[in-house]
Amino acid sequence: MPAPPQPEETAPEAQESMAQLLGSQTSYPYLRRGDIVEGTIVGFSREGVLVDLGAKTEGVIPRGEMTCLGPGGESSLKVGDQISVYVLRPETAEGQILLSLDRARGEQGWQVLQERQQRGEAFQAPVVGHNRGGLILNAEGVRAFLPVSQLVPDPDLPSRDLSRWVGRWLTVKVLELNRRRGRVILSQRAALEEQRSHMREQLLHDLQEGQVRRGRVTSIRDFGIFVDLGGIEGLVPVSELSWEAAVPPPHSVCRVGDEVDVFVMRIDQETGRVSLSLRRAQGEQWEAIVGPLKEGDVLPGLVTKLTNFGAFVRLGGRVEGLIHISELADRHLQHPGEVVREGDIVPVKVLRIERERRRLSLSLRQARPEAEAQGWAFDPSGAVAFVPPEARAAIQPQNGPQGE
Repeated sequence: MPAPPQPEETAPEAQESMAQLLGSQTSYPYLRRGDIVEGTIVGFSREGVLVDLGAKTEGVIPRGEMTCLGPGGESSLKVGDQISVYVLRPETAEGQILLSLDRARGEQGWQVLQERQQRGEAFQAPVVGHNRGGLILNAEGVRAFLPVSQLVPDPDLPSRDLSRWVGRWLTVKVLELNRRRGRVILSQRAALEEQRSHMREQLLHDLQEGQVRRGRVTSIRDFGIFVDLGGIEGLVPVSELSWEAAVPPPHSVCRVGDEVDVFVMRIDQETGRVSLSLRRAQGEQWEAIVGPLKEGDVLPGLVTKLTNFGAFVRLGGRVEGLIHISELADRHLQHPGEVVREGDIVPVKVLRIERERRRLSLSLRQARPEAEAQGWAFDPSGAVAFVPPEARAAIQPQNGPQGE
């Protein structure tokens, strides 16, 4: 009688392979509410973005849970992207895993915002809502508040209708952060001021004396016009408004908001002050006025202004030059007032005609030998003691007669 057939023995390798297969089919990650896990985007549906977490079902990020991407931000995601998500519900009634991109970024975002506050760093965030007091922004996944008082006015978006700001990206800085209370206060004004400060520093570095720049009139005063050069304001004094002998009042030259070409006369790197000129920006007129002048000419001029570094002198009633303090006398001076006063008529020698910078460099002390031959007289200090009648008639001083 033949022996009953014996069951075939399964090879150890096959047993191990089947065990691995069974294990791989049942070994899913255990997900809990509040977990932040990594996943891969596998598709898009009406409900939102589908994410593979390695679980038995796919997770879904509803569109209301990815506002941190900003309006239309979903279009920035694509199949295959690796993302971190927050588990809202491990399993819904439909068997899905409900996820949140906002919450995941929010948990990480608190740390990012704290670091940015410590560094005083500006960043961009989208406006996702508003209330009576201001705007609601999604800052790195954290719900943040921007008060109206910290909003930079926009003529196209009045602050009275805050709904029109929703969807815009704003550059902001963190003013206040309280993780325990879930409170973040932002400021657009502070971020803009920092941006303007950087622009001012860069512009001050790039700005050079002698340049002609385009600017916008921001303020008009009796003493001159302020012009914004794109981050830094400069002053056009009344004397630099026009080449006309009778300088017109500032309000008749231009209006606030006008765009004008200005000539950069002086830059004080320490104080950040910039002196500008409207008339020197008109190169053709300047050339026509100084055309008859030659270096070495000696002619009379009217002292119009004293500074610590010298005296400004008007020639022919229309163009001014500078006598550096070292060119006023043959001795050391502490201040130009030791030799000249505003309104004085003095002889000057044209040392240099700087056509590119539209400047005249003058000298009183070097003009003295030729001036004395023309009838000028000087006192022991180097000041003018006598002005020839023809020189006085040519200048027509504004400050009355000068002692003879």
